[in-house]
Amino acid sequence: MTFPALPATVEAALTERGYETATPVQAEVLRPEAAGRDLVVSAQTGSGKTVAFGLAMVPELLDDAGRIGFAQAPLALVITPTRELALQVSRELEWLYQRTGARVATCVGGMNPSAERKVLQSGPAIVVGTPGRLRDHFERGALNLSKLAVAVLDEADEMLDMGFREELEAILDGTPDTRRTLLFSATMPRPIEALARRYQTDALRIATISEGRGHGDIAYQAVTVSPPEVENAVVNLLRFHEAETSMLFCATREKVRHLHATLQERGFAVVALSGEHSQQERNQALQALRDGRARVCVATDVAARGIDLPTLSLVVHVEIPRDAETLQHRSGRTGRAGRKGIAVLIVPFSARRRVEQMLGRAQINAEWQDVPDREMIAERDRERLLGKLLAPTDFDDADRELAHRLLAERSAEDIAAMLVHAHRARMPEPEDLIANSPQARAEAQKERHRPGFEDTVWFRMDIGRSNGADPRWLLPLICRRGHITRNEIGAIRIGQAETYFQIPRTIADKYAAAAARTAEPQGDEEVVHIERSEAGPREAARSNRQRRPSRSSADNAFVKAKAPARSFSKPGAGPNPGKPAHHKHKRKFKPT
Repeated sequence: MTFPALPATVEAALTERGYETATPVQAEVLRPEAAGRDLVVSAQTGSGKTVAFGLAMVPELLDDAGRIGFAQAPLALVITPTRELALQVSRELEWLYQRTGARVATCVGGMNPSAERKVLQSGPAIVVGTPGRLRDHFERGALNLSKLAVAVLDEADEMLDMGFREELEAILDGTPDTRRTLLFSATMPRPIEALARRYQTDALRIATISEGRGHGDIAYQAVTVSPPEVENAVVNLLRFHEAETSMLFCATREKVRHLHATLQERGFAVVALSGEHSQQERNQALQALRDGRARVCVATDVAARGIDLPTLSLVVHVEIPRDAETLQHRSGRTGRAGRKGIAVLIVPFSARRRVEQMLGRAQINAEWQDVPDREMIAERDRERLLGKLLAPTDFDDADRELAHRLLAERSAEDIAAMLVHAHRARMPEPEDLIANSPQARAEAQKERHRPGFEDTVWFRMDIGRSNGADPRWLLPLICRRGHITRNEIGAIRIGQAETYFQIPRTIADKYAAAAARTAEPQGDEEVVHIERSEAGPREAARSNRQRRPSRSSADNAFVKAKAPARSFSKPGAGPNPGKPAHHKHKRKFKPT
C-alpha cells in the first residue's frame, strides 16, 4: 500500500477496508515533518479526514507492538459539533483500531449520561463526543483528562458558529500542556486562528482544499423560481434526477415539518432530520436512508455535519444558505470520497444577486438553469424505463410461463404499454410551473410589495445603530410623530449612523407636515433630524463610502423630531451612569 510505514495492526485494518492509496489529507498528516507536532488542517468534507487524524494519533496511542491495553484515563479525545458526526467518527476509529485492543467511548447529548459514565470508567483509550456532554462529564469528574496525549477538534469552525467556545475552552484548559492538538476545520476564520494560537504550539498548517474550487466532485446548479413555487420546484427536481438518495436543506424546523408532510402526501419516500428529533428518531431516519426504505431526507443545517450516506448524489438547497461556508458544508454531503454529486440552489427571482455574490465568495461556478418542466421529466422517465427494461435479466420458468399466458391474452405492444403505465403510476406527478420569463419575474417582484406600497417615499433619520436605534422604539416614534399607524409604514433600514423608512407617496406630504408640527424639543431633549430622501438607503450607502453625509442641506428642509437627551450618549454618560442610552428609548417610546 502507498501509506507510510504503520503498525501492522493498523495496516491490516486499512487493507481489510480496501484502502490502497492515501488521500491528500492523509498523506499530509503522515509526513515526517508533521510527526509529533500540533496541526491546523483545512480539508473538504469527504476527504478522509477522520481516518487522517486517526492515523496521526497512532504514535501517541500504540506501543511498539502496535497494541494498547486498558487505559487508566483516556489518551485521545475527539470533539465534534454534532451527535451524528460523533457517532460517525466513533465508527471509523473503531474499525481503524479494532486490532490494537483500543476501546472507543462515545459521549453525546440525547444518550443516557449514567451509561456513558460507566463506559468512561471501563478504560477507553479514545473518547469521542460533543462539547456540551464532554464538559458535563469533565466537571462531574467522570472524564479524566490528566493522561491525555492527543486532542482533536473536528469541524472546529462549526463548533464556534454553534456557540461552543466556552465549552471548548473549559475542556482544553483541563488537559495537560504536553498534549498534541489537532485542529481540523473546513474554513479558517479569525476565531479559529485565535483558538489555534491559544491552545497550540508551533503548529504546522496543512491545506488540501483547492484555491480555485472547494469541491471538484460536485456540480453546482442554480434555478430561479417565483417564491410561491419553491415547493413545486422541489418536486420537479426530485422527479427529474430520481437520485438514489437526496437531501433537502431548509433553514427552520417548521419548514422541515411542512416540506416533509408535503412530500409524504405527494408519494415520496421521505424522512426528516432536525434539532427537534430525538437521537433514536435520527438513527431510524438515517437507517431508512441507508437500507433504501427512504430516498429523500429533509433536514436543517444540524444535519449538514457528520452524515455520510454513500448513495447520496443530490443536495437541494430549498432555502438559501446563510453564508458561503454553510453552502459548502451542506453541499459537501454529496460528492464524497471520489463520487460525483449535484448540488442545486432554488433561488427566488429577487434573491439572485445575493446568491451570485455568495457563489463568488465561495469561488463556485454554478450553472444557472430553469426548473425541469413536465416534458423534460417525461423524457428522463422514458430513458430510465428503457434502460431498466432492456437491462440483462435472469428469468426462471415461472416468469416465462406467466409471460406466455400474458401473450396469449394481449399483444406484446399492449403488455409493454401496461409495464410503462405501471412504472409511471408508482411515481409522483410533476408540477406545472410558471415559465421563467421577464414577465414572470416582474410579477414576482410586484408580489413582494404589500398592497398600497407599490409607490413609496424614503424618509431619513440621522440616528442609527451607534445611537442604540431599535425597531421596538423606532416604530412607535415614527407612528406618533407622523400621526399614522404601523400599517402605513413600509420597510425600515437601520444603518450605522442613520435610519431610513418608507411611507406611501399618497400620504408622504401629510406625514411630513404632521412630523413638522410635533418637532419642537422639550426640556433638555436633543433633536433628531428627519428628511425626505430621494436616494434611499442603497444609494446613500454608496455615497457614504465617498463621504460622510452632512447633517444640513441647502436643498431639503429638515423636519425636527424630539428624542431624549441620552439618545446620543454612550453607556456611562448622563444622569444615570452605566446604563446604555437606548434603554430610555425603549421606555419612553413604547407603542400605545
